[in-house]
Amino acid sequence: MTTILLIDDEPRMLDLLSLYLEPRFHCISMSSIQDALAYLEEQHVDLILLDIMMPEMDGWQVCQEIRKYWNVPIIMLTAKGEQTDIVKGLNLGADDYMLKPFDEEELLARIHAVLRRTKPIGNEIIFEGLRLNKESFELHFQQEEIALTPKEFSMIALFLEYQNKVFSREHLINSVWGFNVSIEDRTIDSHVRNLREKLRKSGFPADHYLQTVWGIGYKWHKSIDADG
Repeated sequence: MTTILLIDDEPRMLDLLSLYLEPRFHCISMSSIQDALAYLEEQHVDLILLDIMMPEMDGWQVCQEIRKYWNVPIIMLTAKGEQTDIVKGLNLGADDYMLKPFDEEELLARIHAVLRRTKPIGNEIIFEGLRLNKESFELHFQQEEIALTPKEFSMIALFLEYQNKVFSREHLINSVWGFNVSIEDRTIDSHVRNLREKLRKSGFPADHYLQTVWGIGYKWHKSIDADG
């Protein structure tokens, strides 16, 4: 089931959103920004509903912080209706904007629309000429197949599915090799190096996208213009 993370400091609003959405989605409610960010570190969500007026930091700051590490779609919720506020939210990485009070049917329609735009189609992920098929375990660049080992395939599938998310070496070990497996960090580095080399040989500009986050691990930049 599609998981939606609800971030709002008002318990009544969280209850209302859950009431609207729970029959169709699995909802996780968070009133604390720090708790929400910690949850994102450990768990996958498909969409975030984010309130702007929060006590710890405003929704714009939260949106910026999320965009540093995750590519999860964000719909911002606010009573602010100024055009400048809407533009600001969209420029900071929000995918849509809903004004309070909102109509239940419109909210559901906007959620479905954002999910349609941002979710991979079926078992394929397409990115800048790369086409990854999770069912056939094949990766192509501009119609030419790139031969990958099973671990390399699992690694790039993870990167492409969670673009802009920073993966620690430990996270990659647990995700690709499994828990309770004795793997050294240099094994991860070797696999990333081999993956980069295969992408380069195919003509794909791997160095622009598959980047090292020094002292932490690796990330796949969504945009070639991203800093890093």
